[in-house]
Amino acid sequence: MSLASPWRTLFLSVVAVVIAATAALAQQGGGALIEEQRSAIQKYSTRTDDLERQISVNDSNDGKLVEIRLELSEVARQLIASSVAFRPRLAEINARLEQLGPTPPDGQSEPDIVTAERQDMTAAKAEINAVLGLAESLSIRVNGLIEKIGDMRSALFRNVLTKRYSLSEAFAGELLDDVYKEYSNFYRSVSSWLKFVFQYKFESVLAAALFALGAAAVLVVGGRRIFGRIFEPDPAEEAPSYLERFSVAFWSTLLPTMALGVFLLSTLFFLNYFNVLRGDIGVYLSSLFMVVGIVFGVNRLANAALTPRLPNWRLVSIESRTALVLVGVFTAMAVVIGFNYFLAVVTDTMGSPLSLTIARSFAASTVVGALLILIGLLRDGGGAWRAWLRYTAVGLGGFIIAAALFGYIGLATFTSTQVVVTGTILITAYIGFLTSRAIGAEGGFAETSVGRWLARKSGTEATTLDQMGLAVSLAINLMILLIFLPLLLLMWGFQLGDIEAWAYSLSAGFSIGAFRFSPGGILTGVVVFTIGYFVTRWFQGWLDGVVMARGRLDMGVRNSIRTVVGYAGLALATLIAISSAGIDLSSFALVAGGLSLGIGFGLQNVVSNFVSGLILLAERPFKAGDWIVAGNVSGTVKKISVRATEIETFQRQSVILPNSELINSAVGNWTHRNKLGRIEIPVGVAYGSDVKKVHAMLLELARSHPLVLKNPEPFVLFAAFGASSLDFEVRVFLGDVTNSVIVQNDLRFAIIEKFEAEGIEIPFPQSVISVKSEKPLPPWPLDDDAAEAELMERPSAEAKPARKARRRPRKPAPG
Repeated sequence: MSLASPWRTLFLSVVAVVIAATAALAQQGGGALIEEQRSAIQKYSTRTDDLERQISVNDSNDGKLVEIRLELSEVARQLIASSVAFRPRLAEINARLEQLGPTPPDGQSEPDIVTAERQDMTAAKAEINAVLGLAESLSIRVNGLIEKIGDMRSALFRNVLTKRYSLSEAFAGELLDDVYKEYSNFYRSVSSWLKFVFQYKFESVLAAALFALGAAAVLVVGGRRIFGRIFEPDPAEEAPSYLERFSVAFWSTLLPTMALGVFLLSTLFFLNYFNVLRGDIGVYLSSLFMVVGIVFGVNRLANAALTPRLPNWRLVSIESRTALVLVGVFTAMAVVIGFNYFLAVVTDTMGSPLSLTIARSFAASTVVGALLILIGLLRDGGGAWRAWLRYTAVGLGGFIIAAALFGYIGLATFTSTQVVVTGTILITAYIGFLTSRAIGAEGGFAETSVGRWLARKSGTEATTLDQMGLAVSLAINLMILLIFLPLLLLMWGFQLGDIEAWAYSLSAGFSIGAFRFSPGGILTGVVVFTIGYFVTRWFQGWLDGVVMARGRLDMGVRNSIRTVVGYAGLALATLIAISSAGIDLSSFALVAGGLSLGIGFGLQNVVSNFVSGLILLAERPFKAGDWIVAGNVSGTVKKISVRATEIETFQRQSVILPNSELINSAVGNWTHRNKLGRIEIPVGVAYGSDVKKVHAMLLELARSHPLVLKNPEPFVLFAAFGASSLDFEVRVFLGDVTNSVIVQNDLRFAIIEKFEAEGIEIPFPQSVISVKSEKPLPPWPLDDDAAEAELMERPSAEAKPARKARRRPRKPAPG
């Protein structure tokens, strides 16, 4: 013990030094993290104070309030990130404190180094909790400011709709002077810019226009190459289908409008890039381009849905005259609304008097209301212009005009704008949904130009086309949501910042109980699984068609390997997709336990078949293409899956056998290791025939057939002395036992011909029946009473032979 004590003391000293150094390093790293996050939280607090002051300054500016809200949301996200940064350090401290254990009670001692480390850990934990408290308090304050901005924006929106203006003051005598003055200012501003452009920036404007035209041309040409002739209806087609009409209406509205939008946005981008636009001119031009896009989209939709000159392609069953009037009215409404919006941007930019705003909004609202009433007053001889549509149009028009006359200009302007713009968006989206539903219906995709092209060029089956139709239908629905939902939100007063905030919140996810649901993560998981699925299918095809084909492996082996690789790839893709979606598999432990219990009771057969399928794929007692006999089923194996095996009988009937039956029962495989097999043909000849000659003839016929193997050689067996014939049996071996029916048929024909030529009889079973002749019995009298009376009158000697004659003769007793 005395020798070991110095080494023990040295060892404890080294351990103490290591623990102290580790604690010092951890404390140093934790202190740096605490200081870093404390300074970051202080910076966020200062930024929050500045944003709170901006809220008070911009309390009537909806767009600025949205920008402030976005910055506050970013601050809230940074605070969450700061809180999350402490999690590893807190977990480390808690784990170390648990290792150190509680403070010993009074009267018990512990090493000083342990006490010091526990105190350091406790102090660090308290300091982290203090910083987390600051972050939590600031986060509560930021969320309160975000809610305050929401309340302020709601109040602004209600104020715009409910504020009443005095029309008498707006239409006073100074109105014309204000109009002339503002028009002169606008003219001078635009003309000076145009003069500058033509003198110094003309080449830049041309370059911007050419680049924008190129971008739009790419979309149009590419769309026409992909979608074919679905931009315009075909006048030569007399009876287009439901799907064709809706497809043409949807795509002929969406794609040209998108092409024009790309051209206009590209023009703005390149004009800004070449420094052509001035501040006010950029605002004017962007608003003008928006108006042009809206008017073009409304006009395209009206022409696509109503087709005044092609009644066969019309979506609504109305007269051509009514359709032409409606197209003109809808376009006029779009022009009025667009022009009013452009003037609103101009007057706001130039700081025009309020009277001009009231006057232009009043004029635009009353014109739109009058056009709506005109729509309601239209009469159609076809009867499809339903009463509720006419009443709705008249009601909306009257409401807009009444609101404008009573001074509620904001309400009238908002309603008229939503009738035109929102109506156009909803109708286009509705047509798109109907198109996707028609494409997703059974056989719908096959009727499209793309489906017909695929069926013609690649021979795609109808089932595959239906599955592709479902995928295309889902893609169209998703595209409609991504395009039209933001447009609707923008039209109803929301800002781009609102949409960005919602998109971020949606991608970040939300909690339902203990489960964190993230649509963005779910979408990521679906995309990852789809990619994994197609990669697996590609790898299966490459492995089977390139690697295993060159190795000249048996088709059954290739099928087994391909199947196992497919299941393994899908399982791996599923696990990766679940991980990408952010789903914690540990949360499904209870569900997995219940599932295991259910498997134990209710899914025994399913699991048995699944395991049996894995055993069949691993052991390979038979493979695809083998000829097997399982009970009463005999046929060729077509497919081995993990649940059942598909067998095609020789009558071309597909039989699906559960794998457990093939594992637990006897299965005969004619082509297990090779296709070598023996067949037997029984032959009978008549008694008295030369049996040696018959034997020689049968052996000669068997050897002469080209499909019969020479080794093992054929064999003829004198099998038995039958009841009616001398029985022989021809036994031959075939290299391919699947040809047994052909060989048996050929040999039987050859045997018949040979026996007929040699005069050898093939007997058939015969039965000799001997009939003993006796004196026939007299016929039974029809009248029993008369016969009995006659018998009574005869002498007894005559009656006895008659009774004796009617008795049935008895058979002699055996022996």
